[in-house]
Amino acid sequence: MTVRNLIERTGYEPLLLGDDAREITGGYAGDLLSWVMGRAESGDCWVTIMSNVNVAAVGQLTDCACIVFSEGVRPDEAAVNAAKTHGLNLLLTEKSTFEVCAEVGAMLK
Repeated sequence: MTVRNLIERTGYEPLLLGDDAREITGGYAGDLLSWVMGRAESGDCWVTIMSNVNVAAVGQLTDCACIVFSEGVRPDEAAVNAAKTHGLNLLLTEKSTFEVCAEVGAMLK
């Protein structure tokens, strides 16, 4: 499944698309950035409520396919600018983290 497929199937709002053809191969949910750095894998759909500039750095470091900001969270301007520099995909949704994980998990099966 690609990031574009995820958007089409869920209605998540694309905030920034660096490469919507990027393949999603797994998922990870977490908000403690040091924990995410050590556990998220390349190609993951990372679900978080963290919204600061460090999210872009962790997204780049882990090579995640996309970052989904759940619970109505919007990243700050510095985070969006940094994500743009790194070509990251940022998606928004009002859905809970649990709901996002359930949806993404079901689509990856």
